[in-house]
Amino acid sequence: MATYKGTIGILTGGGDVPGLNPAIRAVTIRAIREGYKVIGIRRGWQGLIDVVRDKKYDNSANFIELSEEVVNKAGRTGGTFLHTSRTRPSHVPKSEVPSHLKEKYNQDTNDLTPEVLKNLEFMGIDHLIPIGGDDTLSYGVRLFQEGVKVIAIPKTMDNDVPGTDYCIGFSTCVTRTINMINTLRTSAGSHERIMVVEVFGRYAGFTAMLPTMAGAANRCVIPEYKFNVERLTELLCEDRVKNPSRYSVVLVSEGATFEGMESMVFKDSEKDMYGHAKLGGIGEILSRKIKEVSPKFNKGQKVDLITQNLGYLVRGGDPDSIDSIVPMAYGNLALDLILKKFHGRLVVLRNGRYDNAPIDVVTSYKKLVDVEKYYHTDRLRPKYQNFQQQPLFFMTGE
Repeated sequence: MATYKGTIGILTGGGDVPGLNPAIRAVTIRAIREGYKVIGIRRGWQGLIDVVRDKKYDNSANFIELSEEVVNKAGRTGGTFLHTSRTRPSHVPKSEVPSHLKEKYNQDTNDLTPEVLKNLEFMGIDHLIPIGGDDTLSYGVRLFQEGVKVIAIPKTMDNDVPGTDYCIGFSTCVTRTINMINTLRTSAGSHERIMVVEVFGRYAGFTAMLPTMAGAANRCVIPEYKFNVERLTELLCEDRVKNPSRYSVVLVSEGATFEGMESMVFKDSEKDMYGHAKLGGIGEILSRKIKEVSPKFNKGQKVDLITQNLGYLVRGGDPDSIDSIVPMAYGNLALDLILKKFHGRLVVLRNGRYDNAPIDVVTSYKKLVDVEKYYHTDRLRPKYQNFQQQPLFFMTGE
């Protein structure tokens, strides 16, 4: 048994993706074998603000000591067995402040960072590994600035964390998208329709671009470019006529907008602690618009549509091979950095090579599709050129 070296805390924040449990497993097994104790913090940052600093209090809903047995069982599955939330400890609404802290924190918005720091000390955590997107990791940047030894792991379906070519969950999302569109093709072809498929992507269009490049769709529209509905309809009608099965497919990022729209389409006005309202519905709106203008490009006849929002179907279930291998490597990279006494780092993939970067890269800029380089704005689809020396998911490179 290795000599005890300290305690590592690990948490998952934001949306669930396949690959989180393999990352938790990788960190835990390596850490235990190197002589560390591992604490799994439940429900992301929420678990850290809910802790009651009393040894007699039952905090099992907030954190748990992890063992090889526990993580081996979970490591082959999707989602996160530690659970997750979109909590932002620096911006907690009055209604969300834990009951035991309500007297002390009673403003409309409250910064509970002092409590988080005390809770980490109470739990005996020497190193903290948050796994999440730029929202979750932006608070990791704050904690590092406060003196916490943080090593971050990037995760998001949209693959939009700056500083890395790859985020856990992206490959499974692309794989699921391709498979599900192929399933839906039989209906689209049987009824000779245009199919509109809505996918994730608030600000970045990678989840629409990559499946389209792989042949899953004829066209795609992305948040980075405000498109013209008539032009899209013209192209889809052309695609439909050319197809022997008389159908065509467009992939639509949830954050995409067309000319005449003032903003993205939101399901409701309620916002999370990071200021994001839930997106969803652009697919339905676009379908109605396409049907409305389709006679102009179909000899005066309206074209019927199939509309499908893939939503949580692409983030549920087991991870694919890439989202099993990369989390394993990221977890071990995090341990390598801790053993070398490096902190304030983000583990990354760049041009096919594992590496690390300063953690504050996650707040330094927005990672978006380079429209001029990769997107054909007239044809409304990716450009198929200049692949030499590009990384695996080439448009995601820095």
